[in-house]
Amino acid sequence: MNLQPITHAEANAFVKLHHRHHKPTPGHVFSVAVSEDGKVCGVAIVGRPVARMLDNGWTLEVNRLCTDGTRNACSMLYQASWRAAKALGYRRLITYTLPAEGGASLRGANWKNLGETGGGNWNHPCRPRVNTDLILRGQKTLWEAPWKSFPAAQQSKNSEPTLAQVKQIGNAVPVNLATALATSLLAQISG
Repeated sequence: MNLQPITHAEANAFVKLHHRHHKPTPGHVFSVAVSEDGKVCGVAIVGRPVARMLDNGWTLEVNRLCTDGTRNACSMLYQASWRAAKALGYRRLITYTLPAEGGASLRGANWKNLGETGGGNWNHPCRPRVNTDLILRGQKTLWEAPWKSFPAAQQSKNSEPTLAQVKQIGNAVPVNLATALATSLLAQISG
């Protein structure tokens, strides 16, 4: 298997065709694909965290990960997503799984299970939204990429950004720049 860059539109087309319960994403910071014999067999779409309290400018979320069932493709995509996010300067990468999804690929990529999260519907009388699909309304498991792969100096307690630093840096790198950087970095780390 090989890593390769993929556009957001191409990754969304793969998700639309293969994902069991999620729809394509409205945006991304970067996407990455894994291929075998020249055929894409999985994609990861990485973007800003859906939970607004986690959107601190230092955190990204694997919003979609989808494969055609190729062995070890999921773990490879999770690992590549974390390497690319770190290379772009992000300090944290998270994702969620449903209770029916065991998380074997995340454990295989050394991600940490942070426990169960709430759940529910994004649609509320004070905040009208399209209803969340029933299958997605329950509790989910929150996972975090392994910090041990960060250099020791960045793991210290003092490495967390201050509120002033977060405000100074802003929410994120502009999407077009981030996509270009991620594509370049993926070429370097997969070679």
